[in-house]
Amino acid sequence: MVQKINIMSKSKNTSLFQPELMNEAFKQSFVKLNPKIMFHNPVMFTVWVGTLVMLFVSFSTLFGVEGQGSFVYNFTVFIILFLTLLFANFAEAIAEARGKAQADSLRKTREETPAKLENGKTISSSQLKKGDVFLCEAGDTIPTDGEIIEGLATIDESAITGESAPVIREAGGDKSSVTGGTKVLSDKIKVVVTTQPGESFLDKMIALVEGASRQKTPNEIALTILLAGFTLVFIIVCITLKPFADYANAPITIAAFISLFVCLIPTTIGGLLSAIGIAGMDRALRANVITKSGKAVETAGDIDVLLLDKTGTITIGNRKATKFYPTTGVDEKHFLKAVVLSSMADETPEGKSIIELAGVNPLNYKLENPRYIKFTAETRSSGIDFENIRIRKGASDAIKNLVEKAGNHFPKEVADWVTQISSNGGTPLVVSENENVLGVVELQDIIKPGIQERFERLRKMGIKTVMVTGDNPMTAKYIAEKAGVDDFIAEARPEDKMEYIKKEQADGRLVAMMGDGTNDAPALAQANVGVAMNSGTQAAKEAGNMVDLDNDPTKLIEIVEIGKQLLMTRGTLTTFSIANDVAKYFAIIPALFIAAIPALNELNIMNLHSPESAILSAVIFNAIIIPLLIPLALKGVAYKPIGASALLRRNLFIYGLGGIIVPFIGIKLIDIVVSIFI
Repeated sequence: MVQKINIMSKSKNTSLFQPELMNEAFKQSFVKLNPKIMFHNPVMFTVWVGTLVMLFVSFSTLFGVEGQGSFVYNFTVFIILFLTLLFANFAEAIAEARGKAQADSLRKTREETPAKLENGKTISSSQLKKGDVFLCEAGDTIPTDGEIIEGLATIDESAITGESAPVIREAGGDKSSVTGGTKVLSDKIKVVVTTQPGESFLDKMIALVEGASRQKTPNEIALTILLAGFTLVFIIVCITLKPFADYANAPITIAAFISLFVCLIPTTIGGLLSAIGIAGMDRALRANVITKSGKAVETAGDIDVLLLDKTGTITIGNRKATKFYPTTGVDEKHFLKAVVLSSMADETPEGKSIIELAGVNPLNYKLENPRYIKFTAETRSSGIDFENIRIRKGASDAIKNLVEKAGNHFPKEVADWVTQISSNGGTPLVVSENENVLGVVELQDIIKPGIQERFERLRKMGIKTVMVTGDNPMTAKYIAEKAGVDDFIAEARPEDKMEYIKKEQADGRLVAMMGDGTNDAPALAQANVGVAMNSGTQAAKEAGNMVDLDNDPTKLIEIVEIGKQLLMTRGTLTTFSIANDVAKYFAIIPALFIAAIPALNELNIMNLHSPESAILSAVIFNAIIIPLLIPLALKGVAYKPIGASALLRRNLFIYGLGGIIVPFIGIKLIDIVVSIFI
């Protein structure tokens, strides 16, 4: 399926209020007035009920019912409450419209693509099934998601990632996955289909960006319950206020009761809550990260431990052979031959660099019935068997065990070279022939510039960083100290990652990790937040709950910040909403009782014009503050890694104190305008 997915492009329009989105959100604001939809938001549902009551009261006064004020006054309150509902619905609708616009763009770009099968037959991409094998060569568009089983090619993935630079995908290793809609620029590949029809990456993207299908996260559900509790309390307060008013001989109209109730319940956060959650997923998408649920984004904000692969994340990733160390008595040419032969089946960049450094063409060696031994995480070695010769290349301890098990000696000079190379941050690979050590290959990698500063930012967030590497402990320790990580797992096997994650989770911590290989899949599934690279294997992408389209291993750091921004935005706007009630209390309570109890005029600290203007000013402010905060809810509160306690103090000062002061100013200004018309 062809997807020229410009929606994922780095240059995409990031404007919050595009005209087409505004129009769609405006329509949905009315659609969401359906009581079946409103019922899912307890706070706004009570406002919806109050609005209906005010409509009834307005027309009852029009037909002669006395004691409830004028029709104009009551109808004005009804209109303001109705607008409050529309503004709250609009906040959610505009967030959903952004996601739906992305999904619609993806649908429009989906086309049928011809797929060339192994037998020479050409079928439509929609007819491909999981397990089918197709061929692609230069100029072809890859018809659906799959894994390369033969060949190597340069592929243009800009349709998916928005990046114009082509990438290399090849059979074997962790860079074998291809995505439907990307284009082959060179060479020829054979691909096995890894998805069923309707389950491709594009189909999943369409489903994931649909804001309307987003389920509430646990924290959001908990906050909804809390807000419902506040609402219930204020229902009781307003009901019990009636007998007190009768006792004080202070007649209170239904409009005044409903206005008081609507102003005191947390309508601001109630109206913005869904928009905040949807916008969090949208921000992740704009960072080129596909999230499988809002829960994953939210959980990222609570992460305590971060597992990062050394290669490609902390270091540049392209480890290269830099020097050969043949043991005493071993001919250098013989050693080079053994090194090259042991690397013929090694498809990693390291293996290729070894052949490059040796300067020998492997095809020069005529071998009869060679059997290549591929590298595995368990054996931690690779090599070749031919005739009566067994050549192995791998981690020093793995080769040492192999040599000593055969009853041979592991040379001291080799052990010294291993220690020296490891101490300098390199990776030593020991080569043996027929269980006799021939020498050592030194691999070197470079720590990424600026990575220390990024880890320091994470440390300020209270997050522990853990480096995962297959290197020996000495090399791992050197890199960990240079990079500034808090801990490391050396000589890591898939089960080691799993055990580390389980141990941290057993201590009550939330763990995030990234990976791209099939061997990473168990740990990605176990982690609270698992980020799979889009270039990685299908198993890794299925196991994780996020997919990074940019294939940037350091994206985890950005994801954590997006998650923290989501949690902080929800917290700050909740603080602001509740703080708002203080000013509205001082506006409405004196207005209700000032006629019967003149002493309450002392509480009219805003010196509002009249009881009617005070009530109208409070409900008008309560309505307009929602649309004014929509940009903040969608963009998110600016996040700075300054620690939890400092962050709490900062937000309480800005949004807590601001939530008290702003309504006093706003209600007073509105009262000045309203008093002109009363």
